[in-house]
Amino acid sequence: MHESDSPKRETDPAPAASGSEVPSLAGDGLEALRQNLTDWRAGPVARSEARLGARASKHTTWSGIEVPDLATAVLKSVDYERDLGLPGQYPFTRGVQPTMYRGRLWTMRMFAGFGTPEQTNQRFKYLYEQGQTGFSTAFDFPTLMGYDSDSRLALGEVGKCGVAIDSLRDMEALFDGIPLGRVTVSMTINGPAIVLLALYVALGDRRGIPRAELGGTTQNDCLKEFIAQHAWLVPPRPAMRLVTDTIEFCTRELPRWNTVSVSGYHIREAGATAAQELGFTLADGLAYVEHATRRGLAVDAFAPRLSFFFDVHNDFFEEIAKFRAARRMWARLMRERFGAKSEESLRLRTHAQTAGVALTAQQPYNNVVRVALQALAAVLGGTQSLHTNSLDETYALPSQEAATLALRTQQVIAHESGVAGTIDPLGGSYYVEWLTDRLEAEAGQYIARIDELGGMVGAIEKGYPQREIASAAYRFQRELEAGERVMVGVNRYRMPEQGDAIPLLTIDDQVARAQCERLAQVKAQRDGTAVREALEQVREAARGTDNLVPPIIRAAGAYATLQEICDVLREVMGTHADRSEF
Repeated sequence: MHESDSPKRETDPAPAASGSEVPSLAGDGLEALRQNLTDWRAGPVARSEARLGARASKHTTWSGIEVPDLATAVLKSVDYERDLGLPGQYPFTRGVQPTMYRGRLWTMRMFAGFGTPEQTNQRFKYLYEQGQTGFSTAFDFPTLMGYDSDSRLALGEVGKCGVAIDSLRDMEALFDGIPLGRVTVSMTINGPAIVLLALYVALGDRRGIPRAELGGTTQNDCLKEFIAQHAWLVPPRPAMRLVTDTIEFCTRELPRWNTVSVSGYHIREAGATAAQELGFTLADGLAYVEHATRRGLAVDAFAPRLSFFFDVHNDFFEEIAKFRAARRMWARLMRERFGAKSEESLRLRTHAQTAGVALTAQQPYNNVVRVALQALAAVLGGTQSLHTNSLDETYALPSQEAATLALRTQQVIAHESGVAGTIDPLGGSYYVEWLTDRLEAEAGQYIARIDELGGMVGAIEKGYPQREIASAAYRFQRELEAGERVMVGVNRYRMPEQGDAIPLLTIDDQVARAQCERLAQVKAQRDGTAVREALEQVREAARGTDNLVPPIIRAAGAYATLQEICDVLREVMGTHADRSEF
């Protein structure tokens, strides 16, 4: 890590510049508490450590933040209105809705996608019958990269890590029997997001569903691809044009569509700390707002349809504090930087997913416990939507049984734990409030550094976030290997390998053959002249400044394939390769 780039940490944050101390502990009461703490550490704590030994010289969060032995009012001064407020009110620290889960539970949106569109369609319907309340689509790697199933670059990957989508014919099969006007659909797609959105709109048009009734989300976060996941289509600057085109189009024609799901999830999965995930994700969001306002869009016209997507890692309290800090930071940034006036523009609405990187192949049933704790942290943090990972995901895509158990985990939390009965139940905890402030301060330093580098696009081109994440990932791995950080069943409490103890979902090569046969049939049956004309319209729009979504919808409706459209974009806008240092 470059010392000049990294946020500096202090043991205790500075007291708030204004506002009152915790009630009943002002003045003499607060000074008395300080003295009591000094006496307590010198007396009972010292005697206990002499007798039992200190378990560690210091304790840190999973991200490396040193935590106090005891959080008290000495560590936390609160200006309630400025820092907390009430649920549903600025700065939304305590939640984006006035009644939170007392009014409506979070959306249980399980991520699903594998094999052929027909196979994924069956899984969608099964999960819906089991109580899932929203669809979330995983695409295979060729689709994520903008290649068809018959491409030589797709060999061995078709349907393996998600569903294969090559054309409108596949979208028809994927959503067969699913009422698009009554459900919301999330699509985890980034580089080619503009094409998958076009395919979905073309499907809705074909079914006669008014565009204003289509609700859902395209992840559409190109920046995190260059930072973390590396599934891009074109270089960063033209990629930002594609994202801005979708924001502009959906603002005008798809009012129920979340245009970008700004994703910290993959940043965290790449090895980022919680503060890095928070800072880099919010900086990505600021970049999208900046580009859309430069396009001439009023901030309050499009910002309400930006959403977020965060990881939920192992450190229970750190994750809760991260969600609370994210809401407060986004509200302040949107008001202070962009002059947003609508409360809907200030609300950070987020989906969350339990940490895939925290799942272990060793003792896989331990993953059930990890996921339950992570899901509980997401709920206590105030998420609007949640996916819980399955115990078998370190081996393969989730089996139906494992996915059902993961969904049941959410349902038990919702209906049996009691945590949905009150709003922000950990608000006011000295430790949670202290940690919320600490994460906000560290993330704010990352955002300030990115501003100095000219914004997130410039920072990515200089390799700044990539270096910071690589450094954090290396530091964590060293701690794990040295035994300074414990993962149960991995570097402590190990057992003999269990072999084939859990059933796995397998995707055979028949999936690729079926996809290629369908693709050949589509190409043989479609109107070739209409396809060529539609692709030429895409090419002309890409060379100019017209919004690309309408011509891509026309190409999708003519059964042009994903790769045919993406190849046009690559031809005009260029391709991208990582910096040599990565």
